[in-house]
Parts: sequence; C-alpha cells; structure tokens
Amino acid sequence: MNDFVINDSETDVDSDEELQEAFAKGILKPGLNEEIEKTVKNYVNNVADLKAKLKEIELKLPWIEKLDLVTTVAPMAPDVALQMEETAQRRKNIKENTKGHQTYDPAQDPILNEFKRENLLHRQAQAAVIDGIKRLKELNVPTRRPDDFFAEMAKSDEHMQKVRKNLMSKQAAQARTEKVRQLREQKKIAKRVQIDTKLKQAAEKKHMLEQLKRVRKGKSTELDFLDDNKGKNSNVQNKGKDPKNKISKKRAMKDKKFGFGGKKKGSKLNTRESSNDMDGFNSSAKKKPFNFKTKNFKPNNKKKNQRPGKSKRRNAKR
Repeated sequence: MNDFVINDSETDVDSDEELQEAFAKGILKPGLNEEIEKTVKNYVNNVADLKAKLKEIELKLPWIEKLDLVTTVAPMAPDVALQMEETAQRRKNIKENTKGHQTYDPAQDPILNEFKRENLLHRQAQAAVIDGIKRLKELNVPTRRPDDFFAEMAKSDEHMQKVRKNLMSKQAAQARTEKVRQLREQKKIAKRVQIDTKLKQAAEKKHMLEQLKRVRKGKSTELDFLDDNKGKNSNVQNKGKDPKNKISKKRAMKDKKFGFGGKKKGSKLNTRESSNDMDGFNSSAKKKPFNFKTKNFKPNNKKKNQRPGKSKRRNAKR
C-alpha cells in the first residue's frame, strides 16, 4: 500500500504560497502557465530564382499547341455605351427621388459596377477572338466547321432512351398530380356551392315561416311572400314549355308507347264507356270509295258502265 502513496516532498507541484508570490512579482500572468515567444516571418521576393525556375519548367511549344493570347480590351459598341448611360441615369433617378434626396455616385453603385465588369469581360474575350482568328488564318488552320461534318454523340442510344423514359414518367406523374389537384379543387367548389345553396334555402324557409307566424298572430296582413313562392313554382312549371326544350321525335314515340310512368296494370281493360261506344262496329256507315286512277277517297257520283247484279244476269239468260 505504501507504493501507491505519493510523498509530498517528492512532488514538483508548487504550493499556493509560491504561486501567489510569483503572481505578485509578475512572473506568472493570468491565464497563461508558460509564455510563448512569437516568431516573425520574413518574406523574401527572390526574383532571380523565380525567373530561373520559370525558365526551367517552361514548355517550348508552338503557339498552335498553347493558344495563349495577351490582348487589350476591345472598343465599346455605341449601343452598349448608350444603354450604360441610360441605366446610370435611371439608377440616379431612383436613388435620389425615392430615398430621401440622397446623392448618387455611380462608382459606388454595385449593380452598375457589375454591369461594367461583365462588359469588360465581354470586350476582353472579343479582342482575344479577333486576334486568335487572325493568327489561325495565317497558319492556314480552318476555323469553320464543314457542311458535311458529322459529330458522334458522347452517349449511346440506349442511355438516351432511358433518359427519355425517365423524363416522360416525370411528366406523366406531374400531369397526374395536376389532374388530381384540379379534381380536388372542383370537389371543394361544388361542396361550397351546395352548402351555400342549402343555407340560402334554409334562410328563405325561415323567413317565410316567420312571416307566416306574424300573419297568424295578426301582427301583419302582407302575403307577398306566398306570391313570390307561387311565381317560383310557375317558373319551374313553364320551364318545360320553353321552345329551347323541345322534345325529339324519338322521345315522343317512346312516351307514346311506354307512357310517363304511373299505374299500367289494367289500363287496357274495358270500361262502361268503352263498351257502350259502338262507333267502330257501325256497319251502316258508308265507306268512302277509293279511286285507283286518282288515288284518293273522293266519291265517284257517275255510275257509268255499272255491271248488273247476279240475279239480273241470271234472269237475263233465261
């Protein structure tokens, strides 16, 4: 057990009194146990060595292999300069008129500066293209693609078919979701209209009952609400007589054959009136003669060349 006991005389830890004395003398600073010395870096710009290293790694290749160009900025087009001036004037009007009469400095405007920066990049690229095409023509290098040029696709037809199927499936899913959304909206609108109609009918019924209650109690003698109700019913009844709602011939024949519903059993049985009606069995009624030449039923009063009866012809033979 004595091996694990730490002897106080052998420890290197300073006591609290020693730490307080060191802190009072300024040897120990707050928050630091050991002060680290700061090292200052000295940066050397060794131009000679840098140039030597550049010359060592530089590739001595013809210009056609590198295509490097160092050019100036191309001149600005007149329409671009006019557009830039109009933009600056418009920005100035916006800043000075809407933000408390502030003074507008075009050099401090980030939007205008971004536009100028993009214009400088465009002009730099334009100057490089002009110079590069000139050098390529001097080296007899073609710069235009021939008319019969055929470029193979980087991806196979199978891959493009997969991409096409994926796009079509996405479009179909989007169309399906859009259709479902429209149907949902239509259902909501129809339900809202139905609720509004029921509420309106309930309000009208409540108003009519209140008016009727007032009339019964003798508080009112006006019966206009009944006339309004009759007018609505008459409009509903006259709706079928509208010339726009004409019945077709097919519908009329079906109605004539099958009727309009109701009781059908025993409808063809005889009644007292039908039994007493003997108009269809009156043998004494003269039938209208039919003229085959004129094809009409007009009676022929002229009895020309009428054949005699059978008894007369038999007596004539005797």
